[in-house]
Amino acid sequence: MESWARRGIAGTLLASACLLALAQPYPSKPIRLIVPFPPAGTADIAARTVAQALSQGLGQQIVVDNRSGADGAIAGLAVIGSAPDGYTLFFATTTALNAAPTLRKTPPYDPLTAFTPISLVGKFGFFLIVHESVPAKTAAELLAYVRANPGKVNYGTGNGTSILSTAQLAAAEKLEMTHIPYKGDAPASADLIAGRVQLMIGTLSAGVLPQVSEGRLRVLATLLPNRSPLLPEAPTAAEAGLRGLTIAPWGGLFGPAGLPKEVVERLGREMRQVATRRDVRDALDRIAFELQASTPEEMSTLLGDQLQTWRRAVQDLGIERN
Repeated sequence: MESWARRGIAGTLLASACLLALAQPYPSKPIRLIVPFPPAGTADIAARTVAQALSQGLGQQIVVDNRSGADGAIAGLAVIGSAPDGYTLFFATTTALNAAPTLRKTPPYDPLTAFTPISLVGKFGFFLIVHESVPAKTAAELLAYVRANPGKVNYGTGNGTSILSTAQLAAAEKLEMTHIPYKGDAPASADLIAGRVQLMIGTLSAGVLPQVSEGRLRVLATLLPNRSPLLPEAPTAAEAGLRGLTIAPWGGLFGPAGLPKEVVERLGREMRQVATRRDVRDALDRIAFELQASTPEEMSTLLGDQLQTWRRAVQDLGIERN
């Protein structure tokens, strides 16, 4: 009885705290933005850039909280366990809301019901990158090299999109490679630069572009539908003749389930304003992140559509869920 009484008191106190917070103009204190990747990667840079711009409109500081690991599930569960008062938000990505629910035998959560969609933030640019030790200057040469050296090429992945897109490429082109997983693009890129892995489908995290300019890394293609202004010489996957790549990596703003409508509307208005800022767009262009905003309904539709795409791909590829 005492245990149930304590739980009842705790629940009442939490509800009272939420009501008290919402009785004040939102936001009345700093906001925590949980990011499911370590610092210095593309997702982290994008989140911090947008958070700074959002904080200016909201009049409150937004503090980035990096919670990497478990395909974004660690971050997702932290958001689910927070109060739905608008002071804990989630920079959710394809990894956390598409990969974690589809690559696991026991999904950590249902992304369609466990979170409140607020707005799309943008689309990630993913690229096929190789180390200079790989004697290939085109995607076709890379495929020929991997086929001639089965199992000898190591590829790194730093997120769910990297995992599934490389698996799609390997299946479509009948490639045998060795998978080396990482907790984010930043550590994966560091090992790619060092030559410990020779290939990666990933974002242009910090340190990659200078290595491309100096010839230590080569970008053979982009998964974007059009060539990136950042690397216009890199062909699209279609132009390079790469088949079977259907993943559309995105980043969005979410809260825990039950986020009040007025909080969603305020955050959505500010996100739409941020999306019109040329300085923010220019900063994100430098990491090949395409800034976009949306309504909550549009964000929910994109999430649902990509979930279906991921589930089909996992089933078609016969990927063993962990």
